[in-house]
Amino acid sequence: MKLILTLTSPFARKVRIVMSEKKIEYDTQEENPWIPDTRVTEFNPLGKVPVLVLDDGGTVFDSPVIVEYLDMVSPVHRLIPESVRQRIQVRRGEALADGVSEAAAAIFLENRRPEAQRSPEWIVLQRRAIDLGMKAIADDLGEKKWYMGDTYSLADIAIGCALGYMDLRFPEIDWRTTYPNLAKFEERMEQRPAYKETMPPR
Repeated sequence: MKLILTLTSPFARKVRIVMSEKKIEYDTQEENPWIPDTRVTEFNPLGKVPVLVLDDGGTVFDSPVIVEYLDMVSPVHRLIPESVRQRIQVRRGEALADGVSEAAAAIFLENRRPEAQRSPEWIVLQRRAIDLGMKAIADDLGEKKWYMGDTYSLADIAIGCALGYMDLRFPEIDWRTTYPNLAKFEERMEQRPAYKETMPPR
């Protein structure tokens, strides 16, 4: 299998962590989806990364679909519970984390536009999504070890990727002081080899 990605993408990192946790071997191909002659559209008509290219040439996208596929094809370390209620809880945590990452990426891209073309109102909306999303994650986590209690899951991976992306793009936002339980959570994530080995370049 081959993973089409950018190394700074929190969604690609989520997939990479899942593949590492599940001991799945794969190759990588770095592509920039934001340039006019990007090759990403050869693999995903939506022009987004990550994309998983299967051995038979088929493709799987986007990250929630990729990680579900990986969790089904490899029995090692199941990350999405089979119980419907628990499964929905895990996917809810993933959705919150992915939403924070999406809002952070939207602000980052908006700030790359010429200043005269930027929309302050858009940035405010995305920042609100980050703030409310992180509060919801912190409230859900409480003082538990992991999002589902003692069980490490896909939700934890997605949350870790969102926190790491916030540090990458907005180091000036002091979320650790606002949410000390998330700071402790990230410290636990940093002890996992899969999390450490997928740190994005700065």
